[in-house]
Amino acid sequence: MGTAVGGDKAVPRYVQIANEIVQQIRAGVLKPGDMVPSESELVDRYGVSGGTIRKAMVEVRASGLVETRHGKGSIVKDRPPVRHRSSDRFRRSLRQGGKAAYLAESEQSGAAAKVSVLYIGPMEAPEDAARRLGVPVGTQVLARRRLYFRNGTPVETATSYLPWDVVKEIPELFAENPGGGIYARLEEHGHEFAEFVETLQARPASKAEASELALSPGAPLVHLIREARTTEGLVVEVCDTLMAADQFVFEYRIPAAD
Repeated sequence: MGTAVGGDKAVPRYVQIANEIVQQIRAGVLKPGDMVPSESELVDRYGVSGGTIRKAMVEVRASGLVETRHGKGSIVKDRPPVRHRSSDRFRRSLRQGGKAAYLAESEQSGAAAKVSVLYIGPMEAPEDAARRLGVPVGTQVLARRRLYFRNGTPVETATSYLPWDVVKEIPELFAENPGGGIYARLEEHGHEFAEFVETLQARPASKAEASELALSPGAPLVHLIREARTTEGLVVEVCDTLMAADQFVFEYRIPAAD
């Protein structure tokens, strides 16, 4: 039983089985914390080989809806999405109120947020960050690497690269908690922001990335790179961010006229 016909195209049986399991999860038939039926149970249920079921489970894991635990099988995740309001999250009023963007948006969604600082210190600018900052590759910059949690689950990693000449006179930027986010501190020192430019790309997680974000290998990620530009046209931060795709909904407000 290799393929089934749907419309004009032959749909592989393992894809049909994967789609059915995913729909059961999304419909709540399989709830967060439930075990996905074992390989032998699925073999009996669908009347296919173990190899077909294993291929189906690769597809299910790639959806990001389950996690596989050694010796236990696949478990449905409890990962409700955060709304990532890119049009609102960097409002000056939030910065002046002492709220960093991630904490502000998590509060709005009713989630318990936590930020773990992994590294703060000098680093040689990698190629992409250097190009965006307008400095030679290898130039010393300040790097701030963080791991973000929502309700105890890691959902995002972010590394900020800031020009050394800009930050060397701002001691708060070398602290774990700069108070209200780094943008508030930069503006206090005369760097008024004009815009934030974000570039997004979806791709599968590497093994290391999946481990850090508690995902299955190959689960979808959103790779977001943000440039923080001042009214003087200077890029004072490049933020390289990886997000678990099933945790975020992106919402943009796009004006229809000038």
